[in-house]
Amino acid sequence: MSKKVWFITGCTSGFGSILCKQLLERGESVVATARKPELLDELKKLSQKPDQLLTLKLDVTNNEDIKLAVNHAIEKFGRIDVLINNAGFGHVGALEEITENDIRRSFDTNVFGLIEVTRAVLPTMRNQQSGYILNLSSVAGIAAIPGAGIYAATKFAVEGLSEALAAEIAPFNIKLTLIEPGAFRTQFANGSLKTAVPMKEYDGILDNTRKLYQTIGGNQPGDPDKAAKIMIELVDHPTPPLRLVLGGIALKRARDKMERFSKEMMDWENTSTNVDF
Repeated sequence: MSKKVWFITGCTSGFGSILCKQLLERGESVVATARKPELLDELKKLSQKPDQLLTLKLDVTNNEDIKLAVNHAIEKFGRIDVLINNAGFGHVGALEEITENDIRRSFDTNVFGLIEVTRAVLPTMRNQQSGYILNLSSVAGIAAIPGAGIYAATKFAVEGLSEALAAEIAPFNIKLTLIEPGAFRTQFANGSLKTAVPMKEYDGILDNTRKLYQTIGGNQPGDPDKAAKIMIELVDHPTPPLRLVLGGIALKRARDKMERFSKEMMDWENTSTNVDF
């Protein structure tokens, strides 16, 4: 397969870092971005050729950063073939527990940051009449659990946006896939996850969620190297899916949600149809 130019957000850890490493080992051209680009220096050791890697400062909540990073990428490589919207973080807490500022930060990074990076890259892909966008969602974007409502809300937003966007850009030969991972052994639980100050009123209600996120770090069943390899291989697939659930636990959670939703629609079908003229 021909080599491509990959533009990736959030590359200092997790899937972003692993994707960069695998792509560099394959000889692909990589634009690795992060809020602290000095943390990307380790990637430079993996470059097989001088012009293979470009590391850039990019805070996805800063529109000026976004414009500069995309322009620098195009100046260096002349094109962007694949955009991976990976930057993001999670927040654990009941709706009452999470502050307004933290809620806005979650949406600014996970939703509006993704939107603005995509908007900046799309003109190049349209002019090329080719491209691929991978939006890192989560199984939380399919099925929410108590204590992770804000995180789920950001991922539900990414799901809806991506579903519409995929149809909008298909005529330009641009493909899009939502990646919906479950628990993978990345730094997410120990680094990219924020926890609200707990309220005693929610003791007993959120015990399971709190315990899950306190103990899961390092024990997640998903292998991030395997997941990254699958994401990379998707780009060359002739008919990639709109959604790809990754991980056995995530698959079960998604299926359980679909079964509950299907049963609920059947149980209330008469009510649903009795409102039409």
